[in-house]
Amino acid sequence: QVQLVESGGGLVQAGGSLRLSCVASESISRFNAMNWYRQAPGKERELVASSTNDGREAYVNAVKGRFTISRDNAKNTLYLQMNNLTPEDTAVYYCKASWAPETAAWGQGTQVTVSS
Repeated sequence: QVQLVESGGGLVQAGGSLRLSCVASESISRFNAMNWYRQAPGKERELVASSTNDGREAYVNAVKGRFTISRDNAKNTLYLQMNNLTPEDTAVYYCKASWAPETAAWGQGTQVTVSS
């Protein structure tokens, strides 16, 4: 069973930066896609950034130019570099890996809080 463990969240002031990590229990090169989602209080979970194993990346408009998704296959790790954070980025951030239709694993989430 694939396990994903996120880390790197915390409390940061507006304009600051954080880097989230998601470590997988097995090689991430087998995953068709790895994604970062977030869920703010009272809101639905939303897709923030995606990375496919053929090198494609995609971002929700709200984070374009500020967030960068990347992979380190040697470390089985997915990253999300978040710059110029705003209070609207406050949420629990989740990592998701997909490797077959309707087959995916989720991490437990890491809290990001941005103060104004």
